[in-house]
Amino acid sequence: MASPNVAKTLVSLIVLGTILAGALPNVMAQNCGCSPDLCCSRFGFCGSSDAYCGEGCQAGPCKGSPSNNGGSVASVVTPQFFNGIVNKATGNCPGKSFYNRDAFINAANSFGQFGSGSADQSKREIAAFFAQITHETGFLCHIEEIGGASQDYCDRSRTDYPCNPSKKYYGRGPLQLTWNYNYGAFGKANNIDVLNAPEKLAQDAVVSFKSALWFWMENVHSVMGQGFGATTRKINGALECDGKQPDKVQARINYYNDYCRQLGVAPGNNLSC
Repeated sequence: MASPNVAKTLVSLIVLGTILAGALPNVMAQNCGCSPDLCCSRFGFCGSSDAYCGEGCQAGPCKGSPSNNGGSVASVVTPQFFNGIVNKATGNCPGKSFYNRDAFINAANSFGQFGSGSADQSKREIAAFFAQITHETGFLCHIEEIGGASQDYCDRSRTDYPCNPSKKYYGRGPLQLTWNYNYGAFGKANNIDVLNAPEKLAQDAVVSFKSALWFWMENVHSVMGQGFGATTRKINGALECDGKQPDKVQARINYYNDYCRQLGVAPGNNLSC
């Protein structure tokens, strides 16, 4: 029979183990790979509480301001910088009265890792994001894909995100989100039913910017370290990269170089795809 002191120690260890088991997520979640509706915590676990989605959140629907060494996204994307883009839109552009800096900052606050890292890394990512949306929308002129309504963009093999037969999933928003599976995954991750109401991306500027930032964080953010060219490949590489449409690739590069200059950061290497 164990002595009283040994027994007391064993009981304490059992209680501690029970507490830790309840406090930590399943070890299988370590290093993330979370479902879209869960956050990847600073320690590499999946969850939805503030402990996962708050400070240090790496991916998913993170909360709060970006944790970087270059200041907040709002301090980099000044009114002068944002308005300098949208004011270049030509003609009677619907985007001029739709897209606005406040909506962008509101949306960016939901993606804590956007523009994260060192001061230079933060500015390069912001410059890259705005270069890509400038190209996709014509200086934030277009809210919806030109001529997009002629197709429904419904992949019926994606039964996880079934199409609403009365809706079409053509490009909308700053990165022209397209296809039912992208609308569905974005909506699931952000608790917005855009699968049944895709038009929300053209009606609510915050939702519109969230769609672009969600796509960016899911598909583009991870390749920023490979250079701007890697971001173009992720967004429209199948149509433009590898010499297919060099003029469009160069146009994206030109915007990126300009925005890096405005933000006072070197553009880095590997600009083309």
